[in-house]
Amino acid sequence: MDFKDFLHYVPNIIPVELPAILAHLKMAPKERAEALKNLNAEAINPRIAAVMMLFYPKKGKTHLVLIVRNAYNGVHSSQIAFPGGKYETTDAGFAATALRETHEEVGILPEKIKVIKEFTPMFIPPSNFMVHPFLGVSSEELSFYPDVREVADIIELPLSVFLNDEIIIEATLSTSYGSNILVPAFNIQNHIVWGATAMILSELRDVLKLTFAENS
Repeated sequence: MDFKDFLHYVPNIIPVELPAILAHLKMAPKERAEALKNLNAEAINPRIAAVMMLFYPKKGKTHLVLIVRNAYNGVHSSQIAFPGGKYETTDAGFAATALRETHEEVGILPEKIKVIKEFTPMFIPPSNFMVHPFLGVSSEELSFYPDVREVADIIELPLSVFLNDEIIIEATLSTSYGSNILVPAFNIQNHIVWGATAMILSELRDVLKLTFAENS
């Protein structure tokens, strides 16, 4: 999609009712789906994080940035994610966390991003984080400068590819729920995107598709 056309739709995203768990369940492993239905956020007392779902123009076309995390001894090693990270008490709010972490991880200054809307928070059981996703838009082409300590690579995903149902697959993976289990996933530039990132992407896809359909 041309970025100018995308900007035309952006104000219409704000009032859209979030599908929340209905969208998350589409990309949730079966074991995770049961936990989602019975989640008691107050009882788990999670740590807080925020991520940025950042859209921007590249050669006139709308793109979404994702990161490949570095390999390390942890539950999210080498996974595909959004720029983002842990909330700090000095942050003005969760959106400020997402902006700060996006700057730290991929080098985009907060003033270059307009925060449009918060999406449904996502609880990640293996790390006990409640992640707050924010939709952000930059009106200019961006150059990314990944933090080599945290980011192994940058994925610049065209919106047209993101909305194509052909990227939705099933993959056999070993996860915190068990070995060699079948999970719904996105095949994005030969990366298997599953779990929390896929579930957040699912809600984003649903909101965008609904917005485009209702305002075409």
